[in-house]
This record gives sequence, C-alpha cells and structure tokens, in this order.
Amino acid sequence: MRMKRHSGGGEEGSEAGIDLAPMLDFVMNLLIFFIITAVFVKEVGFSLSRPAASAQSTPQDKKNESKTLYIVLHNGGEVSIDKRPIDVRAVRANVERFKAENPEGPVIVVASSKSATGTLVQVMDQVRLGGVFNVSIASTGG
Repeated sequence: MRMKRHSGGGEEGSEAGIDLAPMLDFVMNLLIFFIITAVFVKEVGFSLSRPAASAQSTPQDKKNESKTLYIVLHNGGEVSIDKRPIDVRAVRANVERFKAENPEGPVIVVASSKSATGTLVQVMDQVRLGGVFNVSIASTGG
C-alpha cells in the first residue's frame, strides 16, 4: 500500500516554507542587548606641556652646564683623556679630579672596536672606583 501525500492547497509543485520573521526579531533583540550591555573602553591619557626653548642662554645656564669627561681606548691598549695619553692606573685619579670639579658630570668611555675588552673592564672599574656611576660606553669603527 502506498500512501499519497496531498497538500492542502492549490498546486502540487508548491513547497511549504519556513517563516523567517520570528528569527529576525530574535537576532535584532540579541543585537540590541549586546550593544546596550557592551563596555566601551575610554582610553585614559594626559597632556604634556613642554617648556619652550629659549633663544639665548644666560651666563648662569653656562655655569650650571656639566662638562663631560671622555676616556678614549685605542687599538693597542693605550688610554687617553683629553687627548693626553695616560696609564690605566691613572684613570681613577683623573676621574676623582673631574668629579671634584663637576659632581654631576658624566663620563663617556670611547672604545675602539679593536681595543681589548680587558682594558675596557679595567677602565670601567677605575671610573667606578673614582666615584662616578654615570658612565656611558661608545664605540668607534677603527
């Protein structure tokens, strides 16, 4: 026995469809819910006011300027301060004298790329023993 299906209405070729209106209403309600409950992050920032550069420097400004001590390490292990060759053991005395004249002055150790690392370490130790802890290291190519 075979059963035949009959549609209640009109043509035999028409198919029953799904009504999408309730689903669209549900999606719209979800969208509205998420928009209302979403937390909008406000980025906190602050503004900086930088001082304007003065056109002229006063003699007082030049007096307060700190001088920089350059210690140069050459290829052969020679050490010089202010273009004056010195022994590694004399670095501490020069640094102490520099610190007495310029308490806030920085020391820059300029090492050649071919200078010995041991000499650099010795110079750095002597600078620290001299009481200066604001030490920078620079490198030269030759």
